[in-house]
Amino acid sequence: MADYSLFFMLLLTLVACMAAGICIYVWVRLKRQERQHQALINVLRNEIRAMTNGSIGMGKRLMAIERKLNITVEKQQELENRDPGVLAYNQAAKLMEMGASVDDLVRNCGIGRPEAELMALLHRELHSSELLPEQRRH
Repeated sequence: MADYSLFFMLLLTLVACMAAGICIYVWVRLKRQERQHQALINVLRNEIRAMTNGSIGMGKRLMAIERKLNITVEKQQELENRDPGVLAYNQAAKLMEMGASVDDLVRNCGIGRPEAELMALLHRELHSSELLPEQRRH
């Protein structure tokens, strides 16, 4: 009987040592996973911080663009509310610089033929007076 109790005690000690070994193994594994999870949490936290900062920067840029757009819309409305005749003459002058004909000015700018002819004459006079000093140099 003493043999059985000694055998039983050895078996119980072996089971206890195995249980302790398994507990230590599980504890070490849990600690390793905890470190891995903590590292992953830190990576995710940094990514979230970077995305948040990027979103804030993008929001600031969007607000700046919106302000510029509002200013542009206001300026455009001011231009539209101006005397339409002034705009027509400004457009005609630009077209004349680009080489438009009198008919083009009448058709595209909404000005009368006499005004278009007068602008063409003024343009030719200004252009010829600008060429004279250059021609003297050559």
